[in-house]
Amino acid sequence: MPAKTILITGASSGLGLGMAREFAALGRDLALCARRTDRLEALREELLRAHPGIRVAIRSLDVTDHAAVFETFRAFDAEMGGLDRIIVNAGIGSGRRIGTGHFADNLATAQTNFVAALAQCEAAVELFRSRNNGHLVVISSMSALRGLPKHLTTYAATKAGLAALAEGIRAELLRTPIRVSTIFPGYIRTELNAGAKRLPFAIPGDVGSRLLVRAIEREPATAYVPAWPWAFLAPVMRLLPLSVVAKLA
Repeated sequence: MPAKTILITGASSGLGLGMAREFAALGRDLALCARRTDRLEALREELLRAHPGIRVAIRSLDVTDHAAVFETFRAFDAEMGGLDRIIVNAGIGSGRRIGTGHFADNLATAQTNFVAALAQCEAAVELFRSRNNGHLVVISSMSALRGLPKHLTTYAATKAGLAALAEGIRAELLRTPIRVSTIFPGYIRTELNAGAKRLPFAIPGDVGSRLLVRAIEREPATAYVPAWPWAFLAPVMRLLPLSVVAKLA
């Protein structure tokens, strides 16, 4: 039975916004949160106009406010009559070379992409445990597969940590009806990487969002998006010499 009510964090832009559009087109009810409520309000109006049969709830949320994460998830759960799927998507892509005087930037990346994601996973699984059902989805990255240099070092480390966190949760819940999916997107063009010059095998944001939703709907343990070429490249990336990996960033 497909998840009818879906919570997406970081839904005001990028992949979160794209996934909201795709799930709305499938007739799903949505609980959308992000820091920018003006964008959320505009998105809700757009979705309800295009799909008047669905429900769309919105709330402001800074995921680094951990208490607010729990409060927001519980409030959405009560308002929507239960959440079937929670997608941990909120994140930032900023980062600097290690040891160049930009610890604050790297700390913000670590706090948003991993510590805040931990809070979201805790809040989600708490709700799912209470009813012994649900689908937790974490959006990792192909960069999680190896340590990367330059501005990607901290970002890649947070996404690797998030993938390990999700796998640990999956191991904990293997004998329950609660499903856990880790999604590894390749390069998908969004606001997050708009200034990047080198994005190998990049696909447009709308295409990427559509493929993400298709993968999530299957409720896999793991999925690479798009499958080609990233599912093929994943084992290759794990075996590459570090001297080659160092050239990927």
